[in-house]
Amino acid sequence: MSKISLIVTIVRKGWGDEVLEASMKAGAEGGTILVGRGVGVHEKQKILGIPIEPEKDIVLSVTYPDKSEAILQEIVRACDLEKPGTGIAFVVPVERVVGVSHLLHKNNAGRQ
Repeated sequence: MSKISLIVTIVRKGWGDEVLEASMKAGAEGGTILVGRGVGVHEKQKILGIPIEPEKDIVLSVTYPDKSEAILQEIVRACDLEKPGTGIAFVVPVERVVGVSHLLHKNNAGRQ
């Protein structure tokens, strides 16, 4: 089992801060907001016959697997992700990570 998890949340542009606040409230130590484009089944829009690809906020948070469910549930609650068209969130096991030494040191100090 992976010792680190990545929570990926994709929401409408402007909602990334809400995701980040919710994840930190539930125990995440931080996150990164990226901007992307994409269309889901609830967003197929056209202007003058040209398809529009709405911008998205993509929030990445690295955490421990034992915290990931609580963080994910707080994101779902805060951003109403159960409602169609609001976004998507998922957890991915991380095989290897560098650059988050604070997580790795905590892991070696008692989270085996």
